[in-house]
Amino acid sequence: MVETAHRNTGVEGVAGGVGVTALLVAAARAIETHRPDSLAQDVFAEHFVLAAPASKGWPVRPAEVTNGDANPLWGRFARYFGLRTRVLDDFLLGSAHTGGVRQVVLVGAGLDSRAYRLEWPSGCVVFEIDREEVLAFKHQVLDGVSAVPKAARVPVPMDLREDWAGSLPGAGFDPAAPSVWLIEGLLFYLPPAAETYLVDTVDRLTAGGSALAFEAKLERDLLAYRDSALYTATREQIGIDLLGLFDLSPRPDSAGRLADRGWSTAVHTPFDFTRLHGRGPLPESNDALAGNRWVFADKPRGS
Repeated sequence: MVETAHRNTGVEGVAGGVGVTALLVAAARAIETHRPDSLAQDVFAEHFVLAAPASKGWPVRPAEVTNGDANPLWGRFARYFGLRTRVLDDFLLGSAHTGGVRQVVLVGAGLDSRAYRLEWPSGCVVFEIDREEVLAFKHQVLDGVSAVPKAARVPVPMDLREDWAGSLPGAGFDPAAPSVWLIEGLLFYLPPAAETYLVDTVDRLTAGGSALAFEAKLERDLLAYRDSALYTATREQIGIDLLGLFDLSPRPDSAGRLADRGWSTAVHTPFDFTRLHGRGPLPESNDALAGNRWVFADKPRGS
């Protein structure tokens, strides 16, 4: 089982059990949705932000952002989350439409609304694993705006410290069929052993023809970026100390571990996709995003 050593990931103590980091990303997606050059559309994101007391007064539209794109938090960092959303949307839809995968597993789903906003092919099932209170808050907000899922949505209310993997088959997941997995914005908070357990569990539960995307960090010393504009603005503007939430231990080489087990892997910087799409963050000095990597892995058929 995943052992998080009971680190505070911003979930406990927030109204509705919703982590403030999940609300931060929702606000970023809302701002991205209303940009004239939007990379991703999430019409539900602003409703999560407006419904939670913890995010009262946060911007949900570009016009509400002081200093616009020059704002390190709601400008550059929010654009990062918009880019990440677009890239991972494309990955999931590619696996479903081109790869023929019909099982989608969102680990630590948070306020992800992909079951509702993406155009899934017929027969897709989206499994959302997260704490019961997070999923309940999300369901309440989406019900309030009469949202209708575009795929079969199966909430799996589990703490990742519990046997969530054992609960998946009981929820209808078929380990013998190909699946696509997404671990978005989660691994930073886990101790290295928990990350390794999580990646090993995905490997164990996936058939050949499956795919996985996750986000990782490479830095050995995250505290070196404590005074970066991004982390400073996040602390000062909304009171979230991200480095206080991250596990600061050296990270495992999860991409290499998957490659050793026969997966094909591709590791990219976010800036690779900024250049591909023509918008998004680019490198800067003392850059808290410098070590971020987006990993895409495919498990060969027959393995």
